[in-house]
Amino acid sequence: MSKVLDILAAQLNPVVGDINGNLALAREAYAEARERDADLLVLSELFILGYPAEDLVLKPSAVELSMAAVRTLASETGGGPAILIGCPWDVDGKVHNSSVLLKDGIVAGRCDKRELPNYGVFDEKRIFAPGDGAPFVFTLKGVKVGVAICEDIWFERVPLSLKGAGAEMLVVPNGSPWRRTVHAERHTTFSAWRKTGLPYLFVNQVGGQDELVFDGSSYAVDDDGTEHQLLGDFETGTAMVSFDGESGSFQSQARATLTEGWEAEYRAAVLALGDYVNKNKFPGVVLGMSGGIDSALTAAMAVDALGAERVWCVMMPSKYTSSDSLEDAKACAEMLGCKYDIINIRPGVNALDEMLADQFAGTQPNTTEENIQSRLRAVTLMALSNKFGHMVVTTGNKSEMAVGYATLYGDMCGGYNALKDFYKTEVFELAKWRNTAIPRGALGPGGEVIPARIITKPPSAELREDQRDDDSLPPYDVLDDILRGLVDLEEDIDDILARGHDVATVRRIEHLLYIAEYKRRQAPPGVKVGGKNFGRDRRYPITNRFRDD
Repeated sequence: MSKVLDILAAQLNPVVGDINGNLALAREAYAEARERDADLLVLSELFILGYPAEDLVLKPSAVELSMAAVRTLASETGGGPAILIGCPWDVDGKVHNSSVLLKDGIVAGRCDKRELPNYGVFDEKRIFAPGDGAPFVFTLKGVKVGVAICEDIWFERVPLSLKGAGAEMLVVPNGSPWRRTVHAERHTTFSAWRKTGLPYLFVNQVGGQDELVFDGSSYAVDDDGTEHQLLGDFETGTAMVSFDGESGSFQSQARATLTEGWEAEYRAAVLALGDYVNKNKFPGVVLGMSGGIDSALTAAMAVDALGAERVWCVMMPSKYTSSDSLEDAKACAEMLGCKYDIINIRPGVNALDEMLADQFAGTQPNTTEENIQSRLRAVTLMALSNKFGHMVVTTGNKSEMAVGYATLYGDMCGGYNALKDFYKTEVFELAKWRNTAIPRGALGPGGEVIPARIITKPPSAELREDQRDDDSLPPYDVLDDILRGLVDLEEDIDDILARGHDVATVRRIEHLLYIAEYKRRQAPPGVKVGGKNFGRDRRYPITNRFRDD
């Protein structure tokens, strides 16, 4: 008798805290599983409450309502497929990160996550109790199925114990966030598979959640290492896959390819921005359109995420704004097809000059006057946001945020920053890439959407006469290499100097990095794309006298 288990893998986009909405998504997937005669429906980690729910898990009512929703779903499984669904589960006052088996109208079993990640963006040990029971193995259609939740497969303890308990395959529900290196990590560094040889089905969620973005990319691996890419990245969907217990292999008609390089990074940022806006129910976004590269790329991402009709670009010139910038900002907005307005801030600058004349008498203009312009622009955008409901999107990049070249309550003012984890050199590459391709799923136009002059002209904040970024910063290729060493790699100064950098420049950048921490603490959230982002990953003290001697 053959042992073939038909599984519907559901790669969906749950919303944190929306228990009823997530239950509705689970029901839709279950209806499909019934229609396609699946034996098992697999949903992702903590699906019913959403992942990561952070301290929401510490709220008893959130856990109780999640468990009640799962029990309701269980009651609907009589005569149909089984379901494996993620849910926080309270056992005698200890809350576990669990995947719950629903079968024949009841809660038939439960797997509690054992390996709780407590590094980088994760702090699960703070909110969950680790599983400590027997390995969870259940039999369906004659196949013994073991369950390992996300981090459980990154280490050998859980997979080895499941193999020892007789598991013939593993189902691995995931809430695995995307970053540049994630595919290589998932497909080549799971130590568990090499130790056990057990085939496994990886089912991941998709969508943006605050500073994280989840790519989905669900796949299966046979006992000989053959991989089956079932679903694509940055998109929802389902895939039927059959596991043959005799051969230890998966079969599926589903075939997907994953995006790579700049397209993957662009799509990650677009999905994160779109979900942040949509899940928080904003009608659209408004942003300052300066004629520079950062605001142009942000506008393109916003249009691709939301559609041109939901993006409002506002040019706010001062007396230092060049004619090139005025022309480029307008041209970019027209290429993207979004709403574009000009609001001159010169009357506001003049009013503040008059207001502060007595106090500033006898002083020379400096960054104070520059920051007044930036803050007037923020006040203008926030007025539009308050009046019409659009969320303000900020446009600063990681290089600027690293060295504090951003104005607190000025260009840092807003609800979300799609470029927060992209260095300036990466911004240029993304802009050039977007002009040559339209990403999968984008709502914006094809062709050139960012005028070539925006990409080629020297970057400038245009807050004083003839200002250029390289007046006070090293060239961005130099700056970004230093910053990658200091931020992403946590390198010693000597390691950075060994790459040929000037010692005085490196020391200055290190100092700027540390003294700007107070600004970054007050910055809006933005999607993580690299190894270490400002916010969830890198948490340095604000009051800090350390320097690498």
